[in-house]
Amino acid sequence: MSEEAKNFERPDLVKGIALSDLASGSMLLGHAHGEPVLLARRNDELFAIGAVCTHYAGPLAAGLLVDDTVRCPWHHACFSLRTGEAIRAPALNPVPCWRVERRNGIAYVREKLAARRPMARAIAEPPRVVVILGGGAAGNAAAEMLRREGYSGRIVMLSADDSVPCDRPNLSKDYLAGTAQEEWVPLRSPQFYKEHDIDLELGRHAAALDVSRRRVRLDDGEYRDFDALLLALGAVPVHLEIPGADLPHVHYLRTFADSRALIAAAQTSRKAVVIGASFIGLEVAASLRARGIEVHVIAPETRPLERIMGAEIGDFIRNVHEEHGVTFHLGTIATAIDERDVTLSSGDVLPADLVVVGIGVRPETALAEQARLVTDRGIAVDEYLETSVPGIFAAGDIARWPDRLTGARIRVEHWVVAERQGQVAARNILGARERFDAVPFFWSQHYDMVISYVGHAERWDKIEIDGRVDARDCTVTYTRGGRKLAVVTIGRDLESLGAELELEKVNAA
Repeated sequence: MSEEAKNFERPDLVKGIALSDLASGSMLLGHAHGEPVLLARRNDELFAIGAVCTHYAGPLAAGLLVDDTVRCPWHHACFSLRTGEAIRAPALNPVPCWRVERRNGIAYVREKLAARRPMARAIAEPPRVVVILGGGAAGNAAAEMLRREGYSGRIVMLSADDSVPCDRPNLSKDYLAGTAQEEWVPLRSPQFYKEHDIDLELGRHAAALDVSRRRVRLDDGEYRDFDALLLALGAVPVHLEIPGADLPHVHYLRTFADSRALIAAAQTSRKAVVIGASFIGLEVAASLRARGIEVHVIAPETRPLERIMGAEIGDFIRNVHEEHGVTFHLGTIATAIDERDVTLSSGDVLPADLVVVGIGVRPETALAEQARLVTDRGIAVDEYLETSVPGIFAAGDIARWPDRLTGARIRVEHWVVAERQGQVAARNILGARERFDAVPFFWSQHYDMVISYVGHAERWDKIEIDGRVDARDCTVTYTRGGRKLAVVTIGRDLESLGAELELEKVNAA
């Protein structure tokens, strides 16, 4: 049965439902005027919004109501029940809203409401020009948020990529596997940036930052002046330094162009070696297996992802991949690559007509270091994401910020974190003084299995598992000194949302 047909098995909210059937704090999935609608009640207030998340079409009715918002169970996007606005990434577009009428104990969904226009944030001296260095998650989210906040000044986004900002998580997942169309990958069309008066300059590389003169010099000698600057340069893959690492069949995956090149290579390849059992390496392995390619994974650790998720989850992930035909070579490293083989330190030689390297990334801090901003294995920022120089902010993979949950400065390489930091940085550029306190979240996809992770646990002294990992139905909690730091869930989306909310409350205390 199609999703559209299923929707019309739900209550027709135009005809109304009894208020007694909708308790405070609950939601009801129905339809109105040919669209799926979520009807929610908070005390005596009723709200009707679109029932489908605008990120990956997640079912909001299976999500979590928090005050006057609803959170998507899949990737933790958050929408306002009052306006439909996408309050927090990864969703960027709002959901529609409808007027709700109450009469004689019945709630009726009426006409769709017009989208609200952004209200300009009232600040004494708004920046005339905001320059954003970087066209990734943080940079794009910041540019969009500036306009959503009603900012009317000039926005210049300088991106080293040749393509518009894209959905980077998809590059190693569905797009690489061949199950997502290429037109789904760009976050926005080129026309979007023109319509929103965002000067997006592609293929532009910053060469120097002049803090005193408030200008950025590009590698072709041109300058871009700024009143406020956001550094959102992200990170670059760590490259192998072994013989043969620069051969044409050796690939890295970071950009849209990288993914396209890898897909083209995969179409004529039979045997692939993935160097690195990182999330990116394992997602690439899964995607290549979906294309029928023989895959071998090489890594120095004894089990994949143990440092991040512990032994039991690491063993489980290995088993999932082995069930799909992946062969692991752990406790060893690649020592040489030639046109046909990869040689390991163990002495094994693996045939390979395609090699993918996923051994980590390093933050792009050279520009900040040259300008003498404070750095600390990333760019050091305060709780408002401002660097050591007033008016210069940093967000995304390069930003190291003070995290209340762990009591330490952390830097996190997650897509959703980068987007949310870009949004907060944009508001702070406009004078909001909003503390960044979002709990880190990411998801990783391996075939038909998705792992959700909230929080941040670089170290822990205890792991508690509720449920069964091998049954793909579990909640794994990581604590240190009795303090909950992170939660992993498999098959328990609502519990992942609940864990995020719990950690947020700790952050806010």
